[in-house]
This record gives sequence, C-alpha cells and structure tokens, in this order.
Amino acid sequence: MYLVTGGAGFIGSNIVRELLVQGERVRVLDNFATGRRENLADILDQIELHEADICDLEAIRPAFEGVDYVLHQAALPSVPRSVQDPVGTTEANVNGTLHVLMAARDAGVKRCVLASSSSVYGANPELPKRETMRLQPISPYAASKFANEGYAAAFNHVYGLQTVCLRYFNVFGPRQDPTSQYAAVIPLFITAMLEGRRPTIFGDGEQSRDFTYVANVVSANLKAATTSGGAGGAFNIACGERATLNELVAHLNEIMGTSIEPVYLAERPGDVKHSLADISAAREAFGYEPVVSFREGLERVVEWYRSQG
Repeated sequence: MYLVTGGAGFIGSNIVRELLVQGERVRVLDNFATGRRENLADILDQIELHEADICDLEAIRPAFEGVDYVLHQAALPSVPRSVQDPVGTTEANVNGTLHVLMAARDAGVKRCVLASSSSVYGANPELPKRETMRLQPISPYAASKFANEGYAAAFNHVYGLQTVCLRYFNVFGPRQDPTSQYAAVIPLFITAMLEGRRPTIFGDGEQSRDFTYVANVVSANLKAATTSGGAGGAFNIACGERATLNELVAHLNEIMGTSIEPVYLAERPGDVKHSLADISAAREAFGYEPVVSFREGLERVVEWYRSQG
C-alpha cells in the first residue's frame, strides 16, 4: 500500500496515476489547500482518499495505517509565496513534514520518500549541483526544504524509519496549475503563448534551469521507495541539462509555430540565477535515469494544455 501525501497536487496526482497503472493500492492524503479535486475526479473510485491537513498530527494518523511506502509531496510550494508568508510556509512544510515522519514511524512504514528541492543549493554558484556541496538556501521555502532533509536524516538514524529525500529541479508537466499567482514558469509561458500573449520574464532571461518533466520525478519516487539503496540520503532528480528562459521561449515558439517575444521585468528576490544537476548519485543509489528529455517533455505538455482548451 502506497500513501501519497499531496496526492491531489500536480506531482502527487501524476504519481498516483502511475501507481494505479502499475496495479498498486493507493491512498491519498490531501487538504486541498493547493491540490485540486479535478486532478483526482476520474480516479476516485480507484483510490482511498483521506481529506486532512498534515499540520494536524492526530487527524492524519489513520491515513498511515497499513501503509508500506509513503511518498510525501504535500507542501506549500513557491519561493515567492514563502517570501510573502514565511510563517505559513514553515508551518506547512516543516511542522507538517515532521508530523508525516512521526505518523510514518508510529505506523511501521517501510520507507518514506520526501520531496525536497534544488532551491536548497541557493546562493552556491558552483555548477553542476552535487549533493556533497554546501547548501546555502536564500528563501524561506528553500530553508523549509533544508530543514525537512535534516529531520528525515534524523528519523532514519534515530528511529530506523528509512527515508530518502529527492531534490526536484524545476518540474513541469500535465496538471500543473497555470492560474495560481505562484504558478511555475512553464505553465505560465505555455498558457500565455497559446492565448497569443507575451510571457513575462523576471530578469534578462539568461537565468538557466534544469527543467525536469514530471514523468522523471514519478519514476524517481517509485525507484527510491522500492530499492534498498539511498536510505538517509538526499538526491538530485533532474535531466542533467539546462536551458535559459530565453531558450525556453524559443523552444515553445518552435513547437507552437508562433513568434512571440517575452516581456522583461525586474528580477525577483530569492530567485536563483542558474541551476544544473549532477544526477550520478541517484543513478548509483537506486538506478534513476531520466525517461523523458526536456524537449520531448515540452512537446507533451504543450499538447496537454492544448487539449484542455
């Protein structure tokens, strides 16, 4: 039995669907603060749904009973949101994660895989990002993920609850919400350009990211849960290649057959300039390999958003 916290969210709902394809029993825990009910609407009869908030330890305990693997995706995402509301981010991401670890420990869960973030590398300019580097988080969101990794390692060491943290690099794909004020760059760009609007870039557009199609993250979660390696560690999950935001716009124009120029505004506080992952540690620990390239992922997700229109 798998429990996916935040299973109604973008990444969580993609994980849930892949687990169902593989014939697994799936339970979802979500409070629908950022998760969307429509992400699960067509599969509700195939899953168990527990509606509760990870900030309430006693309320979530029943969801962990009889569970073998926990895939912890529940969080308040977004660097800008955390800058505006550091207390709310910490309450959900740090205290909530501590509750997930406690409930997993007490229920005898075999392994807990936790969503971390490339943002923990923060101000460290070295590329590519390697897990042995010094972490320098520069936003409250990044600090919350840094704290989660510490708690996960502690529970692995002290209580014997096997934990693995996955540092996601700029995940994109189907069911990513483009309407939130904190929406990620790819769904924002795609929906704008499909409507003939100019996408907005904060800065000069030369900032780069290791954009990672969601199928790669789903695969990493399942491998990290069921492979013996990696317990107590944190691992980069990405494609191991990067593109600038200007290159992203160029790719989207090619795929859509458009020629739309972006609008450039001032840089935002807390944003990291460049991001690129070394993924060799995850490959060695639990056999992670990217299954979808950046360009193929863009083509898939453009088609998905078109189909939603």
